[in-house]
Amino acid sequence: MRRWLPSLVSRRGFLGAGLVATAGAAVTARETLGQSGMPQRHAGHGGYDPAGGGTPATPNHATAHGAMITVGDVDNARNGFDPTAMLTDWYTGEVSMLPDGRRLRTFEVTAEDKEIEIAPGVMFPAWTFNGRVPGPALRATEGDRLRIVFKNYGSHPHSMHFHGIHAARMDGVPRAGVVQPGEEFVYEFDAKPFGCHLYHCHALPLARHIHKGMYGIFVIDPDPEKRPEFADVARSRLFGTPENAEWQELAMVMNAFDTNFDGENEFYACNTIAHCYAKQPIKVVRNRPVRIYLINMTEFDPINSFHLHANFFDYFDQGTTLTPTLRTVDLITQCQAQRGIIEFNFADEDHEPGLYMFHAHQSEFTELGWMGMFDVVEAVS
Repeated sequence: MRRWLPSLVSRRGFLGAGLVATAGAAVTARETLGQSGMPQRHAGHGGYDPAGGGTPATPNHATAHGAMITVGDVDNARNGFDPTAMLTDWYTGEVSMLPDGRRLRTFEVTAEDKEIEIAPGVMFPAWTFNGRVPGPALRATEGDRLRIVFKNYGSHPHSMHFHGIHAARMDGVPRAGVVQPGEEFVYEFDAKPFGCHLYHCHALPLARHIHKGMYGIFVIDPDPEKRPEFADVARSRLFGTPENAEWQELAMVMNAFDTNFDGENEFYACNTIAHCYAKQPIKVVRNRPVRIYLINMTEFDPINSFHLHANFFDYFDQGTTLTPTLRTVDLITQCQAQRGIIEFNFADEDHEPGLYMFHAHQSEFTELGWMGMFDVVEAVS
């Protein structure tokens, strides 16, 4: 297996090294991990310097954070996925009707080996679902019959284990849905309970399969007819309704990568690419609410966290309730595979348009890639 980083260099060594990457060149992984100390021009409203001829400038908050940010850009086209598009790219499957009148959603998912770029010039030999890390964001409605046709084009046995309710033979564990290379398996079960869930490979060794990228979001929307006392809230979560269209919904998976395979992560991210949302801030409209489906799939660290600057949010742990489990908080922590729904807005008079940072509140994670910004605007142009 190709090792892109020298084994003698640890993530803490990277933080202390202060190396500067060479702009415009095919930088080495060691250089890329250095953080730019160059003075930055004032960033424009969208995180770009309007006088820079289209060249991205480090956003204000990133500069204020000591310019601790990766240098250069990842080739999203070569990767075959874009972290900005991932935020709203829900895979709702092919819908048909069963003889009993229930809705059937059929999803097709493949496993394949694929080298991806996780930071400028840094390649990682991933195992993927549908060629991306995280895998496709599956979304269904409570009560749907789900059929997931899984084909293993990879070089190792793989499976799909869903966090939800299903029969033992559909569990995606050894002797119950682990698929050999070149074979396929069909997982079938009803979508329940509603909430923010996940799926991941459960083939052994588990840590390796998860760390290599085999995980994704699995959202089940509530059926408003089953919860008349919370029908308005349920409709706001039900994908495709007018009430749901008012929300700015984002799928976000916190993850990390051990690039020299020493059991310690060198890069941290949300949706795989280090500092992607610092360089390309997430645009949100000020007077519309924001809902984040947040999952922690970080291997080799016991917890990860999400902190929002200059604002507070309501949190629905696991997403299985229609009332918040925490109210008015600006930081939550999640163990691996823990997940939840975050809701907030920037509509009040205290929030002017501009860049608002979010990141892990482990400073090391932030400096090694897990930091971004919301670009709050009055309207989308």
